[in-house]
Amino acid sequence: MTSRDIHHLAESHLAAYHFSKLMMISAILILQAGCNTDPMPHQQESPQERVIMVQASCGQCQFGMDGDGCDLAIRLGEKSYFVDGSGIDDHGDAHHENGLCNCVRNAEVSGEIIDGRFKVTQFELLPTQD
Repeated sequence: MTSRDIHHLAESHLAAYHFSKLMMISAILILQAGCNTDPMPHQQESPQERVIMVQASCGQCQFGMDGDGCDLAIRLGEKSYFVDGSGIDDHGDAHHENGLCNCVRNAEVSGEIIDGRFKVTQFELLPTQD
């Protein structure tokens, strides 16, 4: 065996070694890509996160609901619900001309109805249409 044959044999072993290493790394990457979870999972919007337009006002003064004092309420369809998580005074002077005890206003809200009350996660009172 000549030195040239030995050199050629060494190169072929080295090439085979690098090829097998490359194949192993490729296989690991393919398996990892198939098993990888999305770091930002695509969350489906849950019902309580959906923003809806409702009428908002004082439950007692405008919606005729039973209760003492003045409490924030929303009307969703034909039903009215007291609101938990936001108060009537969180939205300005309730007894002002455009206050919630004196008029019904539009609002964008998100939350859910639990035990006959609206548990709010977002409440934005919209400007009046003068």
